[in-house]
Amino acid sequence: MNAVKDFKTHQEYRIAAGLDPDNVPNHIAVIMDGNGRWARQQGFRTRVRGHEVGVEALRNVTTASAGLGLGYLTVYAFSTENWNRPKAEVDGLMNILMTSLEKELPTLMNNNVRLESIGNVDELPRKAKEKLISVKNLTSGNSGLTLTLALSYGSRNEMVQSVRRIAEEVKAGRLNPEDIEEEHIERGLFTANMPEPDLLIRTSGEQRVSNYLLWQMAYTEFYFTPVLWPDFGASELYDAIAVFQKRERRFGLTSEQITAK
Repeated sequence: MNAVKDFKTHQEYRIAAGLDPDNVPNHIAVIMDGNGRWARQQGFRTRVRGHEVGVEALRNVTTASAGLGLGYLTVYAFSTENWNRPKAEVDGLMNILMTSLEKELPTLMNNNVRLESIGNVDELPRKAKEKLISVKNLTSGNSGLTLTLALSYGSRNEMVQSVRRIAEEVKAGRLNPEDIEEEHIERGLFTANMPEPDLLIRTSGEQRVSNYLLWQMAYTEFYFTPVLWPDFGASELYDAIAVFQKRERRFGLTSEQITAK
């Protein structure tokens, strides 16, 4: 099942994957962890090869997500803290980003996937930023899955920027402090036009959120797996969604209130 066209409908795809066709999350966020460890386990001298294979994993997960009819897939591709990694690895990641954007464009188009990004993309190297903008423009007319790359992204920094915007409105007299609501913060986030994630998947066995979508994941279900990201594919995605489907999402209510709805 490599593309949407393999089945007539998303419902058929979901059933073929062994999932409840009426209870698939709309938005999945992913922390793609374990590329470096995978490379070491495979005997490669550098971590870069793990990142290269990680692109293949993302392709598989993206096409599977499109087939399931997900609305949004948001992946943590490069954090603000990642700039502190060895220069050779950072340079390698930026090269992988540029080549992957070019190489994966046909996959995005064939699967009706629209590419977006969140984060301080102005910090990316010029050529990488230009390629990112180009692919985003080329896929802007696609109406299926929205694949969002979190690049040079840090959630605390994102919230600070949002608060600064609010402070500027207050200073200019356009907003009273007592009128500030959650929506004012959300309006200033990179994800302002996206729904909150229903499910977070983190690979490689780590169980933390690493400064990722902290505001947005207030009621997100978490799924941690020991599988390293390069080994994560469609079947592992289905396993995560199957676990999600067994969860009771109460959003602060009681089970009885949920049942009564």
